[in-house]
Amino acid sequence: MCLLALFTAGCGDAPAPGDVPGDPGGSEPVPDNTEAVLAYYAARPDFFTFKTPADLPTGLNWQDGAHLPEIGSPEARKGGTEYVRIQDFPRTLRTAGPDSNGSFRPWILDFTTLALGHRHPEAFEYYPGLAEAWAVSPEDRTVYVRLDKTATFSDGVPITADDYLFTFFFYQSEDIVAPWYNNWYGTQYTNITRYDDHTISVTIPEAKPDMDGRVLGLRPVPRHFYREMGDDFVERYQWRFAPTTGPYVIQEKDIRKSRSIALTRNDAWWAKDKQFFRNRYNPDRIVFTVIRDTPKEFEAFKRGDLDQFRLDLAEYWYEKLGDEDPDVQAGYIHKSVFYNQRPRPTYGLWINTSRPLLDDINVRVGIQHATNWQLVIDSYFRGDYDRLRTSNDGFGEFSHPDLVAREYDVDLALDAFAKAGFAKRGPDGILVNNAGDRLAFTLSTGYEDRKDILTILKQEAAKAGVDFRLEVLDGTAGWKKVQEKKHDLHFSAFAAFLEMYPRYWETFHSVNAYDQAFLDDGSVNPERKVKTQTNNLELLALAEMDALIDRYRASDDKDEMIELAHRMDELHYEHASWVPGYVQPHYRIGHWRWVRYPEGFNHKHSRSAGEFFVHWLDPEAKGATRTARSDGVTFPASIRTFDQHR
Repeated sequence: MCLLALFTAGCGDAPAPGDVPGDPGGSEPVPDNTEAVLAYYAARPDFFTFKTPADLPTGLNWQDGAHLPEIGSPEARKGGTEYVRIQDFPRTLRTAGPDSNGSFRPWILDFTTLALGHRHPEAFEYYPGLAEAWAVSPEDRTVYVRLDKTATFSDGVPITADDYLFTFFFYQSEDIVAPWYNNWYGTQYTNITRYDDHTISVTIPEAKPDMDGRVLGLRPVPRHFYREMGDDFVERYQWRFAPTTGPYVIQEKDIRKSRSIALTRNDAWWAKDKQFFRNRYNPDRIVFTVIRDTPKEFEAFKRGDLDQFRLDLAEYWYEKLGDEDPDVQAGYIHKSVFYNQRPRPTYGLWINTSRPLLDDINVRVGIQHATNWQLVIDSYFRGDYDRLRTSNDGFGEFSHPDLVAREYDVDLALDAFAKAGFAKRGPDGILVNNAGDRLAFTLSTGYEDRKDILTILKQEAAKAGVDFRLEVLDGTAGWKKVQEKKHDLHFSAFAAFLEMYPRYWETFHSVNAYDQAFLDDGSVNPERKVKTQTNNLELLALAEMDALIDRYRASDDKDEMIELAHRMDELHYEHASWVPGYVQPHYRIGHWRWVRYPEGFNHKHSRSAGEFFVHWLDPEAKGATRTARSDGVTFPASIRTFDQHR
């Protein structure tokens, strides 16, 4: 799960060869972990198994997803440079370890690299990525995979079964300083077997309803690139771009720290003519320029320095780029809104229950009723958004059918605060207790472009006697604050993956809140210490929740999992440690007319206009548009709503 925020790095130019520890251009000896890796495999024969093709089970039902429709448009053209804004420069090019879980990561991992297979954005079935075919055996909880023999990393090295074995070594290693990966790859898989260079099987603990996805979602880690990996992993690979399975690479000359970074097409990309990729990833280059403020980003877009601009905020859709805008009316800039279907990001207030006063359930319930999200929706978003009900909306029957967010109600908020000892208002209207302590908390965010939301929440909360001290940070500082668990309340969201059912362990399990939340007898550990660098931003630690999560992860019965999911959502609601915010049923974008999209604009399960890279650039249209704009020549306006999936 990826936090919807942006991250930065320090100033300075890209490191020269030899400046990065372990860079072959340096004078230090280059380490080799081959013996350690092989020893790791040998010490875990139940997990790492080596067999021959003759050992494969007979009668497997091999699938390849070939019946699914292509993604994108056959009209798409390759070429051109797309210009994109990033709020802050990425802190690292690593995709694992400290500071790696930023908003730039999808550009070099989630959206651009290939796994064994991927969910189709229309059909929800799997189409092949690095796999040529796969077969699911629920009886032995195993997925068998034939790797595409033509698949290579971006440096030309073939992708083999050995890379997948190494993937488990990599993510189970404490050297990467990534507890989530350590746990996931150490507990959610029980075996990987190598049959030959291009045939593997992966076994999971339980025959989950989506067990194919648990395996097909695996991305390989290049064994040859991480041969130097050791306890200095974080520093050694901080600015080294790993060979990728996707269409784009980052060249060292394009890393201009604090200023810009670029993706360049790999002309030798092995999958460029494959059925599900040939109409995608169309720009030759994508240049990301650091523009810290959204108003300045909009100015750059209006000048034509940026090709597209998200118009999700009402002030931009209705006012700053309203339908009557001269560039819109002249047909230079197109406006599009697309209704999608997928699990929703968890926009809301994350309450740190380890902080003074916030550890009181009555205070948290009071905050729930003192937070006027409906006014935010009605005024700030002009009624275009809806109220989020739970932290797991959009998962069909796994989402709770009846729970709704607590409504804004000053009287209910005051009643709850009074139970916590805050029954009198001070001279400024803020509640105080008998000790004279004010009911005040810092409400922070890393969303600079949505700071006005916090102003509304502050004004409304004051009516209920609680003071929200606003703190608007850049993306990097905001993420750092919540990862170090130094926040009171934080406005943010996690992106939700396109999966059959929601995840709970990352955000709800006590192992991600404290080093040892409970004693052996089940009581709260008075000496427990906050665990940082996890996604449990609420510091939620409930023994009952832990037990439910453990059963949920172990279950292979869909009906039982649905029942457990509903109970966990109820328990989360009762704990009142997260205030549901809003849900956006669509995305809106403005784009210059030289940016083209397919006839239906995008696919049903897309989370954003750019996620599946189905757009393309028309250089002739770009030249014609610039000339026409200069000469006063106009085109038909294009303001379109795509609601086929509404």
